[in-house]
Amino acid sequence: QVQLVESGGGLVQAGGSLRVSCAASGRTFTTSAKAWFRQAPGKKREFVAAITWNGDNIYYATSVKGRFTISRDNAKNTVYLQMNSLKPEDTAVYYCADRRSSLATTRDDYDYWGQGTQVTVSS
Repeated sequence: QVQLVESGGGLVQAGGSLRVSCAASGRTFTTSAKAWFRQAPGKKREFVAAITWNGDNIYYATSVKGRFTISRDNAKNTVYLQMNSLKPEDTAVYYCADRRSSLATTRDDYDYWGQGTQVTVSS
């Protein structure tokens, strides 16, 4: 089993920045793909960004491209999401996910999930 714990969420004004982190423990594999998803109240969980084990391939959702940056530190078993130029519509619970294979952008393709961290962007 893999345990994922997100941190770093909070309240920020529109236009501001925030970095959320996800620490993995348990039977981790540095070759796993990692991703961030988010879920706003009353909406489905949606893909945000994903990164391969060595960072050589990265996907972003169109809505965050150019504003968000995903990165990982395999020595620390941690993946990050740097969020800049935040908008009220970015308000959601942000979840990290782990997959024992190549990149994917669909929720059902990921094997392990964290509990999420709340990000609230005020206007």
